[in-house]
Amino acid sequence: MNRRHCAAAAITLVCALGLLTLPAQAVAAPTPDSSPPPAASAPAASSGPPSGQASSERDLEKIRQEIETLYRKAGAATDAYNLAEEQAKKQSGEIVKLAKAIVDGQAKIAELKDRAGAQAREQYRNGGLPPGAQLVLSDDPQLFLDGINKVRTSQQANKTVLAQLTRTQEDLETYTQDASSNWQKLESNRVRQAEAKKKINARIAAAEKLESQLEKKERDRLRQLERDAANRAQSAWLATLPTPSTGVSGEATAAGRAAVAFASAQIGKPYVWGATGPGSYDCSGLTSQAWAAAGRPIPRTSQEQWRLLPRIDIQDMRPGDLIIYHADASHVGMYVGDGAIVHSPRPGRHVTLAGAGSMKILGVVRPDK
Repeated sequence: MNRRHCAAAAITLVCALGLLTLPAQAVAAPTPDSSPPPAASAPAASSGPPSGQASSERDLEKIRQEIETLYRKAGAATDAYNLAEEQAKKQSGEIVKLAKAIVDGQAKIAELKDRAGAQAREQYRNGGLPPGAQLVLSDDPQLFLDGINKVRTSQQANKTVLAQLTRTQEDLETYTQDASSNWQKLESNRVRQAEAKKKINARIAAAEKLESQLEKKERDRLRQLERDAANRAQSAWLATLPTPSTGVSGEATAAGRAAVAFASAQIGKPYVWGATGPGSYDCSGLTSQAWAAAGRPIPRTSQEQWRLLPRIDIQDMRPGDLIIYHADASHVGMYVGDGAIVHSPRPGRHVTLAGAGSMKILGVVRPDK
């Protein structure tokens, strides 16, 4: 292999092995976001009433909607971050495997070169002729025939070594190119992941600031407005179903029951964006871990769950199915029957039971279909 190839392989190997010392990161393009940048999308401080000034019902409802929007956008950025993390782990693993392949390929090339060199030195010691060719010169017919076989064997061995050397060099070139490509993707995704993280933190901070400007009685009233809005949405959704009093309650599979049991056991644990347990979860961290515990690994993010899992009609829903929310598929909950879901709502909240129709439903997917 030429000097350029060796240099490229060595650089890639050093980069790949250095990756093992880095903290686990993640990567993937965030969901396109047409909204203004975080600083611009955060409501101005004047959106809420000055501290100490009572808010009207209309003011509080406006604040509730602003906070809900901020947390929903933070959820979309969280999904982008999580997808990036999954892809980064995959790319990091590929780079490590390619680095090992490069090391093995270099060792194989060294071995083949040694074998080829040994054959060349043997021919040189015999006056440029392999041992079999010298035997051909013998007057003994039997030695003559044996010599022909030895010549053929020696020639075949030489061809085999050269073919293996060529093939190994080509493989090594491919490994080096693949490792370089994966490394570039990894670095690009790290940048996008950092941008998603910045958006998440900015929007959560803006929502928390809005709420912190309220007095305690106003915050209590804000919570009540949240509950009232969820109840109205739930009632409207139930009214569209064949059994309005209980929602949809198909019979769960064994895997579905296991997933529901796992998710329900996490009730009370806090929401933390990017978390997959065991002490805290974000929305898709909860559903993906629940189905993993049921023996059915599913995509990590709500958007990938919506994109890749089989979709079903809401009328056919059964416990264990996943309900995907909002037009951008940025939230997910697990249906547990009787018109309810278990989900991890948002920062500042805990895993809880809620009405399946309390948020805008995009659709339903079934991990065990």
